[in-house]
Formats: sequence, structure tokens, C-alpha cells
Amino acid sequence: MKQLMLGNKAFARGLYEAGCSVVSSYPGTPSTEVTEEAAKYDEIYCEWAPNEKVAMEVAFGASLAGKRSFCGMKHVGLNVAADPLYTCSYTGVNAGMVICVADDAGMHSSQNEQDSRHHAIASKVPMLEPSDSAEAYEFAKKAFELSEEYDTPVIIKMCTRVAHSQSVVDPGERVMPEPRAYEKNIAKYVMMPGNAIRRHPIVEERTRRLIQFAESCDFNRVEMGDTSLGIITSSTSYQYAKEVFGDKASILKLGMINPLPVQLILDFAAKVDRLVIIEELDPVIENHCKQLGLTVTGKDVLPIEGEFSQNLIADKLGMEVPAYKELSEALPGRPPVMCAGCPHRGLFYTLNRNKCTVLGDIGCYTLGAVPPLAAIEMTLCMGASISATHGFNKALGGESEGKTVAVIGDSTFMHSGMTGLANIAYNQSNSTVIILDNSITGMTGHQQNPTTGYNIKGDPAGKIDLESLCRSMGFNRVRVVDPYDLKACDQAVKEELAADEPSVIISRRPCALLKYVKHNPPLKVAKDKCIGCKSCMRLGCPAIAIKDGKAAIDDTLCVGCGVCQQLCRFDALQS
Repeated sequence: MKQLMLGNKAFARGLYEAGCSVVSSYPGTPSTEVTEEAAKYDEIYCEWAPNEKVAMEVAFGASLAGKRSFCGMKHVGLNVAADPLYTCSYTGVNAGMVICVADDAGMHSSQNEQDSRHHAIASKVPMLEPSDSAEAYEFAKKAFELSEEYDTPVIIKMCTRVAHSQSVVDPGERVMPEPRAYEKNIAKYVMMPGNAIRRHPIVEERTRRLIQFAESCDFNRVEMGDTSLGIITSSTSYQYAKEVFGDKASILKLGMINPLPVQLILDFAAKVDRLVIIEELDPVIENHCKQLGLTVTGKDVLPIEGEFSQNLIADKLGMEVPAYKELSEALPGRPPVMCAGCPHRGLFYTLNRNKCTVLGDIGCYTLGAVPPLAAIEMTLCMGASISATHGFNKALGGESEGKTVAVIGDSTFMHSGMTGLANIAYNQSNSTVIILDNSITGMTGHQQNPTTGYNIKGDPAGKIDLESLCRSMGFNRVRVVDPYDLKACDQAVKEELAADEPSVIISRRPCALLKYVKHNPPLKVAKDKCIGCKSCMRLGCPAIAIKDGKAAIDDTLCVGCGVCQQLCRFDALQS
């Protein structure tokens, strides 16, 4: 029966029907739901790995053993997994291995806007790019066949709009492929230089064969309309182009984005008067067409940054933008804030009050950079807070050691923080690291991680003890504080910064949005005691506002954490 499916759910359904047996991923918006949906099928072993590199290596191991495998990540996660990716391109696979990377044009939930097609080109790995849920479903199934036929991992590039939009899918039944026996093959799988140098020509020959495949494969299709305009496009840009131009243009829709066809593009170009390339982010298709000697319109009129839309394409390419699709007025800004009762708020307030230099990391706690807390001064990539703090302190010495801290979440610490912490222990900078342990992976929607004690299905799993881990890595000073207790936080920060050796503070309190967390009743404002000093507003809690010169608490948001009470000298905020 046909169903409306989220793109990520459809992708997971394709994995299931293709007989995928092992899934290992690290959560990252907008890719997360692929693995969450796959975990609902008992026939597939699914796990959250500590990071994307581990996930890809797990998937490779499963493929090596003869089982179809998958790993998923967002675009910046592919940077982390690049090490195994580039080499398993050389080794090839045994059973099919599919990789999902989800790009985030517009940076809705990301620290950069990189284009993952470059990884496919550089690693010489084929990449498919669906434009809706139905194609996400079909491509996932066909990618395994492509992987096994051409002895290569296959990347499927999703994006925010395909991953998180719905379209019609016609699901089928699970079909298990014939098992592939593992056979020892040192020349193929042991990538020491002598073997790797003999594998490179095999990769180049595979690319030549894949280019021939791209000339007539089902992933690429021509839709002829008015020949005065020809459009070459892919992914969501195809949907926008169809909506704007309809039959007023001919379209070459590319579903296989690496390697790109040659003759197919030349033949299409010969049939149209004007050729336009519509693609988000970098001019990958455009540069390919120019190398073929074609004259095209592309990034000379369309932006190289940000998401596209129907209106943008219509406007830039000289089409009329329908008036009913225009917003009559600008929407009011809605800056992101930490949730009411967020356990990180008290800690960031303390760091701000102590005028600390705070090097931050990737997670919902990155919002600690937003006023009024304005605590975090740097965010680079997963784990960089710890390594950068070490470098910062090595550069400035005593000048910075007494006021500089790293903040990193529990999941991010397991992802990439441990090696930075080992570097502090080994190379001995007097650095203070604060692990913000909210007992979950918060930013991507409450996924488990190695510190929570539960696996992807919520079943009991191995649990890493952060205190014991930090001590075993060479830290004598490891302490735990409750971030709801401002006095304890202040004392811990002052004492550890004053200490003449490296230290770790674990700020531990579960995320306020976790279902098992029992909240206190909302606080009330004693209007006769409130003088409107706005001290409570320094926390940036969305449950607190000023109305008619007095504090006001939204009892639909307040969780009774009591942090604001500790700032009120007049006892105006009451339980």
C-alpha cells in the first residue's frame, strides 16, 4: 500500500527491503532518522557508534564478513569518516556497503555549509542523489546492487529538504540476498603501500566503467519539453525547477552525481538553445559541463551559498514570481535559546559571572554563546574545545590558565573529546575541562551514547563511567557538580581554575526534556516583593519575562528548577 513517508524513513525502508543486516551511525541532523527508523526493524542490527569514523569502520567490517551494511551521518560527519572512506574505496567491498551523508544547505543545524559531492569526487566513490522520498527508497535498494557489481562503497547524498519532507512511497517486501562468504585476500584488503599501489589502477578503471554506466542508467533521465531552455539539475533543485518551469523547459535530471556522464550531457545540450545548471552550493555539475566545452548559465546568476527555493530560481532566471507566494511582510526573528530548565544554564551563568574565556563545542549547549549568557567564545568542530584550550593555554601560559575553560557535552566527549583530553594529560597544560553531562545526546533529538547505559533500542548496554575514565587518563582532580546549584558551580570553577594542575569538572544533570525527569511545580512571582531589577533575566530563561515592570513566569514552560530563585535577593520568586 502506498504511503506518505519522510525521506529518511523511506531511505530506511529501502535498506530493510534490500536485506541490509548491519547499521552503525552517529546521529547528526538531518540524517538521524534514517538509523532511528532502521532500528525499528528487528531483522537489522542497529547501533549508535561513538563517532562517524567508527561507524564507517563497523559497516566496512560487516561488509567484509559478507553482510550488506550501512552507516549514516551528516555532512561534517563525513569529514570524520574520511579516513576509512578514502581507503575502502581502494579495497572495495565484499557485500554491499551504503553510506548516507546528509548535507545542510542553509545551515539549519550545522557549523558550515560544505558540499559533500567533493568527498565523493576526491575518494572516487560513486554518489547517488535522490530528489524525494520515493527516490530515497529506490536508490537505497539499488545502491547495494551497484556496490556489489562495481566492488565499491556507494554514497547516497541526502539534504535537509529531502530528508525532512514527505512524498509517496510504494513499499515492497524484504528480499535477502545470497550470503557472500568471507575469503582471505591480503592483496585486496591489506592496504600497505605495496598492495595499495596496485589497487589504485583498479579504482581508476572502475571509475571509467561507472562513467559508462552513468550514460544510460536509470538514476539519470531526460524530460523533454520546450527546447528553448535546457536545465541540468539534481536533488531538490529538480523539484524547484519543475515547479517554476513545468513544460517550458527540457530537463536532464541527474540522480547519479558522481561520476557524471559525458555523452548524455553533450547530447542533451545539443537539443536545447540555452543551457542552465541549477544546483545548490558549489558548481560541481557546472564545472563538469564547462570542461566538456559547453556554454552554460549557472553560478553567474544563481548563488553559491544557501538553500534554493522556487521563488529564488524564478527570480534569478527571469521568471515571474507568483504574488501569492510572496510574504507580504518579514517574519519576526526567533533566536534559538536553551530550554527552560536546561541544566547548562546555571553553569554558563557561572562562567560568565567569573569572566572566564570559554572555548565551546558542538551541541545544544553551543547556545551558551547567545546573550544574555554570552559565555562561549569559540566553536569549531566536535572535540575542538579541549584541544583548542590546551593550545590556547600553551600559547599564553599563566596569563590564560586561571581563566580559560573548555566545555563539551557527554556525547561529544565520547565522539572526539577523549583524544584531546589525553593530549592535556600527556603534554601537561594547566587546563580545566568541563564535561556537560546531560545524560543524553540532546541536540539531535535524544539519542543514547556510550555514557548513558542504554543502546539504540533503549535496552541496557555497556556504560562508560566518566569520572573513572578521566582519572584513568591521568587527571587527579575530577569533581562532579549539579548545575542547578549556583554556589557549588561557582566554587568548583574558582577552585579548579586556581589549581596548579589539569582538572575536569563534570556538570551533571539530565536534560530537562527527558521523559523520565520529574519536574517541580512552576514557580510563582510575589508581585509585592518584585522590584523589577531584572536580575532573573540574566539567565535568558524563556519561562521568565518582564510585564508591567515586574517579573512574570510562564507556568507552561517553567519546570521549577530554582536557578532563578538563587539570583533574586528579594524572595520574589517562590515555589
